Amino acid sequence: QVQLVESGGGLVQAGGSLRLSCAASGRMLVVYVAGWFRQAPGGEREFVADINWRGDSTYYDSVKGRFTISRDNAKNTVSLQMSSLKPEDTAVYYCAFTRSRSRDPKAIDYWGKGTLVTVSS
Repeated sequence: QVQLVESGGGLVQAGGSLRLSCAASGRMLVVYVAGWFRQAPGGEREFVADINWRGDSTYYDSVKGRFTISRDNAKNTVSLQMSSLKPEDTAVYYCAFTRSRSRDPKAIDYWGKGTLVTVSS
């Protein structure tokens, strides 16, 4: 069993930056691919970025060059540094762990409860 707790959400103006963090607890955390998904009001949950234990990361096209995912295996934390934020980035952001890398929310093994990011224009 893996528990995930997100922090760092809030209100920011367009063009600003925000850093999300996810604290993970449980066993064998290093074997999981860690990632972030988001769900905008009225929308479906979508992939944002993920990273494996070696630090290999992938990103959704719309956040490439603006968001950076990182992972500290010793501290069991995953972070998402978000820059040049846009109003369309407004969403609840969820930390996610999965054994097999996937961008499909149905394939995720564990979810955090989410943290709200609001970007004002």
